Amino acid sequence: MAVRVQEEDFDIGRELAALTAGNHAIGGLGVFVGLVRDIAGGQSVSAMSLEHYPGMTERQLEEIEREAHARWPLDASLIIHRVGDLAPGDNIVLVACASAHRQAALDATGFLIDWLKTRAPFWKREDTPDGARWVDAREADDTAAARWG
Repeated sequence: MAVRVQEEDFDIGRELAALTAGNHAIGGLGVFVGLVRDIAGGQSVSAMSLEHYPGMTERQLEEIEREAHARWPLDASLIIHRVGDLAPGDNIVLVACASAHRQAALDATGFLIDWLKTRAPFWKREDTPDGARWVDAREADDTAAARWG
């Protein structure tokens, strides 16, 4: 299990290789990569800034990750979430789960990203032509997370 909150970008291939290195019992990886879009809510977005509460954020992500390991037979998992100033096309988040079987890896990855979106203490601000705006919680994210109970 691994959780990182960081400003610097990450190399997806390198991170996945490290996650599975030497473990030949892994039969599948579930992977989600979140990227900064250049449009949201019908407006163009020139930049995004992500803030967090250091210490509390990592603890919450670790708790969510432990829950995934309790629900599915995972060999490994990884959550990397960036903070700071980001531009359209930049990586925001990498969630990966490794298991002997694909369905456990895919389900756990879906669970982690859904719960991360609704339970992790991150605050996003988007820069638009009308000025900066804070991103509110979305009902669709709550609905997605609710399917996991």
